[in-house]
Amino acid sequence: MRQAPSTEAVFSIFRQLNAIPRPSHHEERVADFLCQYAEKLHLEYQRDAQNCVVIRKAATPGHEQATPIVLLNHMDMVCVGMSDPLSMPIEAYTENGWMKARGTSLGADNGIGLSMALAVLADDSIVHGPLEVITTTNEEDGMSGAANLSPDFLKGRKVINLDSEDYDTITTGAAGATLQFHRIPIERQPAPGGKHRWYHISIDGGLGGHSGVDINKGRCSAVIPAWAILAAIYNEYDFDVASINIGEANASIASKADIVVCVPSGEAAEFVKSQQETMNEWLRDEYGANDPGIHCTITKCQPQDTIINREAFEALMSCLEQTPQGVVKMSEVMKDTVETSNNVGRISTEDDNLFVSTHTRSFVDADMTALANDIAATFAKFGATSELIMSAPAWAENQQSDFLRMTSDVFNDVLGWRPRMVAMHFVLEAGFFVQKYPGIEIASIGPRIVEPHSTSERVELSTIEDIWRVLIEMLSRLA
Repeated sequence: MRQAPSTEAVFSIFRQLNAIPRPSHHEERVADFLCQYAEKLHLEYQRDAQNCVVIRKAATPGHEQATPIVLLNHMDMVCVGMSDPLSMPIEAYTENGWMKARGTSLGADNGIGLSMALAVLADDSIVHGPLEVITTTNEEDGMSGAANLSPDFLKGRKVINLDSEDYDTITTGAAGATLQFHRIPIERQPAPGGKHRWYHISIDGGLGGHSGVDINKGRCSAVIPAWAILAAIYNEYDFDVASINIGEANASIASKADIVVCVPSGEAAEFVKSQQETMNEWLRDEYGANDPGIHCTITKCQPQDTIINREAFEALMSCLEQTPQGVVKMSEVMKDTVETSNNVGRISTEDDNLFVSTHTRSFVDADMTALANDIAATFAKFGATSELIMSAPAWAENQQSDFLRMTSDVFNDVLGWRPRMVAMHFVLEAGFFVQKYPGIEIASIGPRIVEPHSTSERVELSTIEDIWRVLIEMLSRLA
């Protein structure tokens, strides 16, 4: 086996990436960085209209006839906890063997994998065949980069995807996903005068997390207690809503909610205040073991000038009541694996509508499509419009292929153990690549990343070292 170079270059590149804001839909600057990186190394590169970038490096001398290899990553990240994700850099630090970020998501998903791929390009001591490093855009919020790749953008048909988060596995399959945006029209009306009280209802402190891999961990989506409080008030008293804003990202479990309501003074106001204690008791009973930090706070706030019309609010409540949230079905063939799920990622009050995003996932494409259609039909029934943002197919690799067996052998030879081969309940771009590039084979590996898409995101340092060694040995053997 070949000795892997130090991971110092990997961490250096990761620090550079984390100084470049890279939320989904705004990857221009990181695409610029990748093109400039290729130019400095005098490597051929190509950039498409979606800002996807492929950098090509010739084979190590003597290995020109080897099978071309593709290293796949995405350049965007889910920016959680950032007041201004377009200008706010990430402050990373290490603690007890882990890398974390102060108050924001870390960007290890997929910044670490991308840093590994770029480090390979810069190091001529690493033996490899013809190499293509492709970095896609908008993977986290629609996968439009992968969906719009041209058929001639890639030459290689063996892909090492470095976007896996389970260190002890080779990801050989992924659920499909459908992302929809729903909009309920609203009419702004003057706020009521007279004796009324205004309250800010806050749900905060939830773990949130990835709406695929964390969907079955018993966490509380802030959508659920927010709906429960509003339903409790609605069932007892007349009241008005000025704004509803829930969740941080379309691909995340909502960890917080902010709602502003107006109620008549007296009994109604006292009832609203009492919901804080009632809700916190319920949250402790229901989620104390799996999401102990989530809590409700209800405080007086300044009056607002306008409110949402009652019809729009009632439509939202009905849609949420009839939209499945969380695990819909467990797999009968893959033990302890979610087969189908749905997550309400964001709800926000916009100028002329209430916006709701839903992320539907399944290993069965037909079931995913049917559930997504049912959700859209529910919203349509209450006067909303629905927009299909992304529909990515499920992906399943042949676990008995020579390529995957070789990948498993490298883990065993380098690290002394064999990884599990698993299908994961998150969506990967692999489904699009299989559609676009016939004959392609994909092995997805990566370091241990915990709590992606949240401010608790962290990556275990020792596993970065291990996956780096596995990657270098894979490239050598494939050459």
